[in-house]
Amino acid sequence: MLIETAGYEFGSEREALAARMGRPARLIDTTMLYAPRSGGVKRYLTAKRAWFGANRPRVRNVLITPGPKDAYDGHGKVSIYAAPLPFGDGYRWPLSKTAWMDRIIRQRPTLIEAGDVYTPGLAALKARDRLGVPAIGFCHTDLGALAALHIGEWAEKPVRKHWATIYREFDQVLAPSHFIAGRLAEAGVENPIALPLGVDVNTFNPSPADPAGLRRELGLTAKHRLLVFAGRPAREKRLDVLVEAVEQLGDPYVLLFVGAGTGAPPSDRAISLPYQRDPAGLARVLASCDAFVHANDAEPFGLIVLEAMACGLPVVGVATGGVSESVDNSVGQLAPVSTPEAMAEAIEALFERGAAEVGRAARRRAVERHAWDAVFGRLSRIYAEVSGHPGFLYETERALAH
Repeated sequence: MLIETAGYEFGSEREALAARMGRPARLIDTTMLYAPRSGGVKRYLTAKRAWFGANRPRVRNVLITPGPKDAYDGHGKVSIYAAPLPFGDGYRWPLSKTAWMDRIIRQRPTLIEAGDVYTPGLAALKARDRLGVPAIGFCHTDLGALAALHIGEWAEKPVRKHWATIYREFDQVLAPSHFIAGRLAEAGVENPIALPLGVDVNTFNPSPADPAGLRRELGLTAKHRLLVFAGRPAREKRLDVLVEAVEQLGDPYVLLFVGAGTGAPPSDRAISLPYQRDPAGLARVLASCDAFVHANDAEPFGLIVLEAMACGLPVVGVATGGVSESVDNSVGQLAPVSTPEAMAEAIEALFERGAAEVGRAARRRAVERHAWDAVFGRLSRIYAEVSGHPGFLYETERALAH
């Protein structure tokens, strides 16, 4: 007999075993994509821990990440010492798969989710094999595309082959967009599930907006049109395209980088603010600008785009990659390609249409389609299907299943 729940099936025998055990499900998240200044992956994991804590009393979520020392905070966060990456913006590279595997095993997981295919991801697979519990791989990054960008086109094919080989070992693979799910499928990964991420629409909202105050801080006036990008100073973000676009536009456009300024070429039309560790502080900056701009044409998803939309900002992006799945002309403007000329034209077109009204539509879409509740509700059903543990479901869902 199979029990079906929201499109997923799991064997009643496995579920009965979990129920007889009478213990909470133990969900282990592990990744090296977690640093003091990291963005989307960290916010996904933080939001998930909070949501499961509030909505799934029979789930214990433990997060294992690299850190400056071995530590446990007493609230489900474990750090394992790893050396910092040179020029790695706070990221650390763990070396020992065996040591990492041992720490995962020590947590007695019901289900493991790995957010990369580096040491934590490989250790998750080793722990899965040792314990006989399922492991999910969440693919946040297209390593083949990054290899082509940072090493050369020749590196894309072998790196993608290795990337796909590891993901094929997981019991289920998730991706933050249909774009990345498609790349996985093309590389031979079976049945990747696209699970677009969400946004905290209460923290990220238009109410903290203080455009006059932010402009005073930046030495600007009310006449300036303030474009903003927030994120890592990484080459794939194509910050040079944004700078060249705003230079082509000229007055009254000004570009604000939040956390990314060190990766951008200098310009009289660009201003930098430091990384905003506090989400409320980031929301205040975003809500005080006129439009969000994003030039990466191969972005896996772009959680910051949803955060900007939730703050009431229209988004100018590129019509390829994960950003194009969140943005269309009703909530922003898409350039056909990631060039300064195309981005400048898209920015001008947005303001000719009326950026403020488009921003209000962006806020509505963020609330209606991208609140975390729907995302994590679907994720918990996937967890129930993969693990067979009923603790991942609502009480009403478990009752219906029976």
